[in-house]
Amino acid sequence: MTQRASRRRAVSLRRGRAVPLLRAGALLALVWAGLAQPDALAATQAAARPGPGADPVLAGRLDLGPADLPETRTTTTLQPGVRLTRITRGGTDDALFWTLEVQIPDTSSPDPDAPPLALSGEADARAESERLRAEGFDARVEAVARPRAADMAPGTLGYRVRVGSWRTRAEAEQERARMAAAGESASAVYTGWDGDRSARGPWHVDVVTIDPRLFTGRLDATFGPDLQGRETTSALARATGATVAVNAGFFVLDPASGAPGDPAGVGVYDGALLSEPVGDRPALVLDEHGGSSVERLSWRGSVRLGGRSVPLDGINRVPGLIRNCGGDATDRPTSRPLHDITCTDDSELVLFTPEYGARTPSGPGREIVLDAHQRVISVAAARGTALAPGTTSVQATGAAADLLAGVRAGDRVPVHTELTDAATGRPRPVSRRTTIVNGGPQLMHRGQEEITQRRDGMDHAGDPSWAYGWVAKRNPRTIAGTDVYGRTVLVTVDGRSTDDLGLSIPEAADVARSLGLVEAVNLDGGGSTAMAVHGQVLGHPSDAAGERPVGDAVVVLPPERRP
Repeated sequence: MTQRASRRRAVSLRRGRAVPLLRAGALLALVWAGLAQPDALAATQAAARPGPGADPVLAGRLDLGPADLPETRTTTTLQPGVRLTRITRGGTDDALFWTLEVQIPDTSSPDPDAPPLALSGEADARAESERLRAEGFDARVEAVARPRAADMAPGTLGYRVRVGSWRTRAEAEQERARMAAAGESASAVYTGWDGDRSARGPWHVDVVTIDPRLFTGRLDATFGPDLQGRETTSALARATGATVAVNAGFFVLDPASGAPGDPAGVGVYDGALLSEPVGDRPALVLDEHGGSSVERLSWRGSVRLGGRSVPLDGINRVPGLIRNCGGDATDRPTSRPLHDITCTDDSELVLFTPEYGARTPSGPGREIVLDAHQRVISVAAARGTALAPGTTSVQATGAAADLLAGVRAGDRVPVHTELTDAATGRPRPVSRRTTIVNGGPQLMHRGQEEITQRRDGMDHAGDPSWAYGWVAKRNPRTIAGTDVYGRTVLVTVDGRSTDDLGLSIPEAADVARSLGLVEAVNLDGGGSTAMAVHGQVLGHPSDAAGERPVGDAVVVLPPERRP
């Protein structure tokens, strides 16, 4: 049994097994109450730092909101080399209120985090405002500034139309119902979510610091029973016996965009490349001993057919659907990364491994199945099969299907895939212990804030509403990176409530810098953001249904769980 198969089997066997929640619950109660006291290990960690107050996680202040905001920090050691710091900043802000934001036009998306269309040009916004005022609604026009980024010029992102102001959401919803009865579309929003730096909070920030010099467990990432088997972060934590887990990379949610749960970007688990990168977007590379790095990675893959090498288009994804784009020149509408967009290509070669799921995608085209020695054991004139452990398959669609037409059982069909350094094109070596999860945009690079919004596909030409909702406005966020001491830092910030404002992308970079990160990347956020300690969720995930099942999670394993 392979290591990956063994781990997946172990996850299945442990699912539902009770973990020592009494100890975990007692610990969390102390943390939540702010009563946890530094123990000998915490003192050792502090002593290892150069000078009193030098550790910004322990003694710094967040660059978040006005400088005079109150801030408290409670720190406890969860296991050797692993520390949890809970930060509360700011408090109730009487200047914030509920309002209605007019949707131009009203749209819906299967993605629960997809921003609605709310921005337009100034002339259109003023015309809409005047029309609404003529109907008896208290409408106004507000300019929205473009957030700062390393590759985006400052300016005005667009103009929004808002109606009224109320102290409670219930009052705003009453007016929204009156607008709906008049045929108008709007959503109730809290002004604390706008990203305005004058907001006074509150914010709740959970920070896990993993010190490789003291860490004796294992830092890893895991997914459910297969790449399509989404699980909540807390369920993945319980299944692996993790001390701490946080949600990790972006993944497919809408079946029209691929297989739900499938990573929408690079995914390497136990050294196996199971999902290809999106362009050269940044990724979090984990060292099992507690260190990590943020790297820009690309890839190359090929199949040798009829004496010639033919490029692969993807790994473990539905052929023809490229979530977040960033593929090759034959993809439409672009080969560049474009977040939350699904590019298409009607002619592709895609490699599948057993980790994909119970069956490979079905449909027209061709599929060949290879054994562990890359010899063909079956050929089919249509796609869709179950893969036994140790086998792989190659699917072809459209014109690419002709490439497999001459393949016969018994033929040897070598398949090669490798990660590369995006800057140099050189192979990026991985070992059986290498784990990589996808993310974006980049937040910090070489100790400086460097938000690569456009490069990483977080700018939609002709649709300022997307950047408004995803980048400029506050949302729950998950951040990961490394500090100057070589420690891995994992951060979650709740949002989308009046008690937890969340972060804009620029604020996420500010928080990363304030915590001393020299390299940092944004991971999946919104309703996906979650941190679990000993299997129990900290904070409040923002989805109405509760904690969201995700594609994968970063897990911090205790020493006894190390193979």
